[in-house]
Amino acid sequence: MKYSINAQGVPEPFGPFSKGTTAGRLVFASGQLPISPDDDTRIVEGGITAQTERVIDIIELILAEVGCTLADVAQTTVYLAHIEDLDAMNEVYARRFASPTPARAVVGVAALPLGALVEMDCVACR
Repeated sequence: MKYSINAQGVPEPFGPFSKGTTAGRLVFASGQLPISPDDDTRIVEGGITAQTERVIDIIELILAEVGCTLADVAQTTVYLAHIEDLDAMNEVYARRFASPTPARAVVGVAALPLGALVEMDCVACR
């Protein structure tokens, strides 16, 4: 059975998609942007490090809604507006995702909504 995840504190999607969904034991978090917790029309300030922290915080909220943690994440996809931000993003990522770390793809993109530097989605298993 599939259902939407509507976690408190997670910004509303910018389009016709859910914050996350489940399908059996799998949990899918949609691509999350580093939206400010104080203003859902703005990205958090502080560059790639602060934005990566915020995206992972949002993903944590989605996972918690269905009883999961970052330790349950099996796969992520990270979208970077500037691929040269990879090292700084990796520093945050390595600290937040414990070993064994999830499988991951990193994609350099031309632009992200609201001028974000990073977007991330993931798949977790309960």
